[in-house]
Amino acid sequence: MKSTIKEVAQLAGVSIKTVSRVINKEAGVRDDTVQRVQAAIKELSYEPNLAARNLAGTRSYTLGYVYDNPNAYYVIDMQNGILGECREQGYELIIHPCNASSPTICDELKTMVQKSQLAGLVISPPLSEMPQVLATLQEMDVQFVRIISGSDESQEHTPCVFVHDKEAGKEITNHLIALGHSNIAFIGGDKDHRSTGERFEGYKKALQEHGVPIKQEYLFEGTYSFETGVKGARALLEQDAPPTAIFACNDEIAAGALFAARLMGVDVPKQLSIAGFEDSPFSRQTLPKLTTAAQPTNVIAKQATALLISQIKSQRGHPQRGHQHKTEVSHRHFEPQLVVRESTQRQGLS
Repeated sequence: MKSTIKEVAQLAGVSIKTVSRVINKEAGVRDDTVQRVQAAIKELSYEPNLAARNLAGTRSYTLGYVYDNPNAYYVIDMQNGILGECREQGYELIIHPCNASSPTICDELKTMVQKSQLAGLVISPPLSEMPQVLATLQEMDVQFVRIISGSDESQEHTPCVFVHDKEAGKEITNHLIALGHSNIAFIGGDKDHRSTGERFEGYKKALQEHGVPIKQEYLFEGTYSFETGVKGARALLEQDAPPTAIFACNDEIAAGALFAARLMGVDVPKQLSIAGFEDSPFSRQTLPKLTTAAQPTNVIAKQATALLISQIKSQRGHPQRGHQHKTEVSHRHFEPQLVVRESTQRQGLS
């Protein structure tokens, strides 16, 4: 038979309420008491009943992750990071894929939050960057944390985890320039993802600071997909004066560009250097392996979840303040780091 919370309380010599506070990781419980309760839970193999916790009062211990992203590796890393933090803090997770471009996306989110009785949401691009989505969640008075591309805290008044894509995009481009490349192309991702614009701004800034002209014929718009890399590289390499380097907006695009170059008989990196972004498995499964910017998606997701749970606990401790109170907004920051691999080398080396 399954152990009960009452049995845990008796073994630990505390009240049921104290056991509940320890399980929910609430502040104010003495360390020795926490250790006794945790030891009793382990000895009895007690598993908290999430449904009972949610039904016992107005408090919910379920979080949601809502996303629309074609990159399977990104989504898996996000889920693993969120789930890891949820398990550590005694929360459950509901995962909800959706179509951000749907005209009924706001109604869909409303229904999802209400039916699931969520304590809060983690939202990632492009949903986290859509004003209508943010307005809907604020209107519903639900806690949420956004993962967004950028670094300017002054423009954001909700809890955010910022990913410094612009700075990383500049570092990648500086790396290519340092290798002697001046004909550097850029293959972009989805326009509705702020990361595309931020990475492009970093690319432009690096070129401008080094006096390298930005050539419109070296700019290719697309989506975060392998197919965009193939099409983009083909179009760029068929030009009379093709680029000697390509900065692809993510590793999947870069892998597609590498594939196209190989089909066209262009040697990478001898004739063409290629760099991606994110350090996804794509960057390590190609030959040669891709230079990229390491973006620890699972760590970012874990931090976003910890921030969300912290906001939820703060709100429960001070219910009169209201959700997402502006003076209490917290932020976290991540800057992807350059990882140099075999897909880039100094121009002119044989």
